[in-house]
Amino acid sequence: MKQTLLFATNNQHKVEEIQKILPPNYQIISLNEAGIHIDIEEPYNTFEENAYKKAQTIYELTNQDCFSEDSGLEVDILDGAPGVKSARYAGIEQNYQKNNDKLLIELADKQIRSARFRTVICLIMQHHTHYFEGICEGTIGYSAKGNHGFGYDPLFIPIGSHYTFAEMDITEKNKFSHRKKAFDKMIAFLESQAYGKN
Repeated sequence: MKQTLLFATNNQHKVEEIQKILPPNYQIISLNEAGIHIDIEEPYNTFEENAYKKAQTIYELTNQDCFSEDSGLEVDILDGAPGVKSARYAGIEQNYQKNNDKLLIELADKQIRSARFRTVICLIMQHHTHYFEGICEGTIGYSAKGNHGFGYDPLFIPIGSHYTFAEMDITEKNKFSHRKKAFDKMIAFLESQAYGKN
């Protein structure tokens, strides 16, 4: 019997990637699949606050245990930008290509290109709030490479590899993935609470 988790997101790319991360006895349900058609703003300056905002909104609406995650790319020489604005770096339309193009322009004359992907999950379960973080250190390439993944994956090269996330299949990417690190922590917590046990 699968345990279902309500995921406070409308991002189908994240839904598909996370479902491949989770153990087979877990299944996530997106807002769209749950029949919840709202767009939750992310107005805060930290991943933690934005993740909490989304999870708390859905928890209050449904009275069901749920989780949300906020993630982004932090480039050191840009003082952590795009950070929490990663999805809308080049405009409110959330266009991946434009975001990547803008980042390459910002780094055009920069030799120091260290960066990291950061994910923060907020789980609200039985009126208690829990946070789980995953970080992947790496660098930003000089051009986009690869056709897998989404977001900044064509530009991000994790430490320990010569390939961008977009050049990797999901199995290879998950050896480095910030998102997988965070979800592994959440699943370990849920298992410790006997959530996933029949």
